[in-house]
Amino acid sequence: MGYEFDFSAISENIGLLLHGAGLTIGLTAIAATVGMALSIGGAAAALWGPGWLRRIVGVYVELIRNTPFIVQLFFIFFGLPSLGVKLTAFEAAALAMTINLTAYGIEIVRAGIEAVPPGQREAGFALGIAPISTFIYIVLPQAIAVVYPALVSQIVITMLESAVVSQVAVTDLTHAADLIQSRTYRAFETYFAVTLIYLGMALLMRWLFNRAGRQLFAGKR
Repeated sequence: MGYEFDFSAISENIGLLLHGAGLTIGLTAIAATVGMALSIGGAAAALWGPGWLRRIVGVYVELIRNTPFIVQLFFIFFGLPSLGVKLTAFEAAALAMTINLTAYGIEIVRAGIEAVPPGQREAGFALGIAPISTFIYIVLPQAIAVVYPALVSQIVITMLESAVVSQVAVTDLTHAADLIQSRTYRAFETYFAVTLIYLGMALLMRWLFNRAGRQLFAGKR
């Protein structure tokens, strides 16, 4: 006989899936908020900071972008306690996602800043505007507008990569799927449903960010 599909296990555990999805979104929101702020500071440091600071930023970016996210997560959760730094699974996941997103965000924001014509900064200086104010109010909005789609894509990628945080017992969406599958032995139905949920979250995030971008950056691109 052929395989008989049974999605009752999904309907019976919908609350568990929603809880996992909510935690995944929460982790992504933390990483995106903190990571984007750090990315802006890191990009500015990489472009205009003193030599030693530019080197530190460069090493950080290369280190994170050329090592697997799961290894970074394991180092934070399993490795740091050896140095006396103990984090909960949620804290370790949020920190790992933030660190990872920041490394990519720095390069994206830096590319955006470099795309802004130098005359914009020079015009600000000519008007007597302080360098930091010129950066925040003139250069940065234009830079973010240029690379906004890339930043959105990186945030969505970070959300999808968060599936591995279940390896340190974070009760995210993937952890919920593993738990349901272990209870019901309905692997196909469980992971099919979770695939659709991840797809839905990714598409919804892109739609929301793109809608917000059209309002925030109207006339700046």
